[in-house]
Amino acid sequence: MPKKVPPLTDPKVSKTKPRDKVRSLPDGDGLSLMIHPNGSRIWNFKYTKPFTTSRTNISFGAYPDVSLEAAREKRAEARSLLSEGIDPKKHRDERHRASVDAHQNTLRSVTDIWMLKKRKMVSEDYANDIYRSFELHLFSRLGNVPVHLIMPRDAVEALQPLADLGKLETLKRVCQRLNEVMDHAVNIGKLDFNNLTRISKAFPPPKTKNFPALAPSELPELMEAVADANVEVLTRLLIEWQLHTMVRPSEAAGARWDEIDEEAKVWVIADPRMKKKRLHRVPLTTVTMRLLQRIKKWSRHSEFLFHGARSQKVPRNPETVNKALRRNGFKGRCVSHGLRSIASTALHEQGFQSKHIEVALSHLDRNRTRAAYNRTDYLDQRRPIMEWWSNFIEQCKHNNNKSEPDEQYQEAELEGVHDA
Repeated sequence: MPKKVPPLTDPKVSKTKPRDKVRSLPDGDGLSLMIHPNGSRIWNFKYTKPFTTSRTNISFGAYPDVSLEAAREKRAEARSLLSEGIDPKKHRDERHRASVDAHQNTLRSVTDIWMLKKRKMVSEDYANDIYRSFELHLFSRLGNVPVHLIMPRDAVEALQPLADLGKLETLKRVCQRLNEVMDHAVNIGKLDFNNLTRISKAFPPPKTKNFPALAPSELPELMEAVADANVEVLTRLLIEWQLHTMVRPSEAAGARWDEIDEEAKVWVIADPRMKKKRLHRVPLTTVTMRLLQRIKKWSRHSEFLFHGARSQKVPRNPETVNKALRRNGFKGRCVSHGLRSIASTALHEQGFQSKHIEVALSHLDRNRTRAAYNRTDYLDQRRPIMEWWSNFIEQCKHNNNKSEPDEQYQEAELEGVHDA
C-alpha cells in the first residue's frame, strides 16, 4: 500500500530552504514543489500519458506567482483531462498555439485574406475603393487588433467620427464591409462567431434619396440641351445611347464592340459588367442601330464604343454624363442614373407591363424564389417597348426643331480633325 503523503502547507512551501541539489516537496496525487539550489520554486505534476505506460511531467509555474491553492486547482484540471483520455501537456500546447494564431488574426490580416476573394468578384477600381474605406475608417484604431477581441463597442467607437460628420451612407457601407470580413473570418475558422452583426443599429440610418430625374414631359428640354451642349461628340452620343438603351452609367460607358450583335440587333452585356452579375440583353431599335453607325465614325479603331478622351484603349469614365448634365443646366435636376427613371415613368404611363419594364432596366425580381425559376428576359416582348421609347425620344428631340444637318456637319468637321 503506497505511503500517504501529507499535504503541503503555505508555511512549509515558503520557508523550506534550498539545498545543493533540487528538493522535491510532494503534495500528493502527482503534484510536487521543486526547490532549486538558486532558490526558485517550481510546481511540477507527474502523470502517466493516456493509452501508454510512459511517465512524464508538466510545469504549473513558479511559486509564489502560482499559489499552493492555484497549483492544486491546476492538478484537479489535469486529472480531469486524464480521466477523459486527454494529455494535459498536449492540451496546454494546443491552447497556446490557438491563442497565438488568434492574436495573429488581426483585422488587417483577415481583411487582406478576404480581399483576395473579393477582388475576383468586383472590378479593380471598386476593390480598391473597398480597401481604402478600411484604411480610412477602421485600420488606424482596429487594424492590429485580433478579430476575436473586437467588441461591438470598439467598432462603434471607431466609426463614430463618420456619424458625427453626417456621412451616413458611407457609414452604412463600411458597416456592411466590416461584417463581410468578420463573416469570412468565421467561415475560414479564424473566428468562432461574428458579434458585430448589429453595429449599424448604433447609428441613425441614412435618409433614402432618389436619383434626381426629369419628368417625361421635360425630355424635350433635355434633348435640346444635349443638342446645344458644348461637349465632345462621343459624350453627346453616350448620353443618347444611355437614354435609348436604359442601362446604368457604367454599363453604357464601358460598352464594347464585341458585345454588339448587329445582325440579331441585340447588345449582350456579360455578367461581370452588370451590377447584379447577371447577363443582360438589350434589344437594339431602329433608332439605336442608326445611332450605332454614328458612333462607329468616332470609335471604329477602339474596342470600346465610347473610348476615353485621351486614349482609345480605355472606356469613357461613367461620370462623364453627370459632368455634362451639371455643366449644361441640370445640376440638382437630373443625374446620369436618373435617365433610367425618365424611361421607367414614361413606359409605365404608356401602360406597358411592369415586369417587362423591370427586366428592361435589368432589375431582378425581389421574390428570390420566383426569380430563381423565372430565367426568361422577355427579349421579344421588350422589342416593341424599346421601339416605342426610342421613337418617343426622337419625337422629343425633333419637337425642338433642331436640324440633323447641322449636327451631321459638325460631326463631319470634327471627324476630319479626329482622323488627322
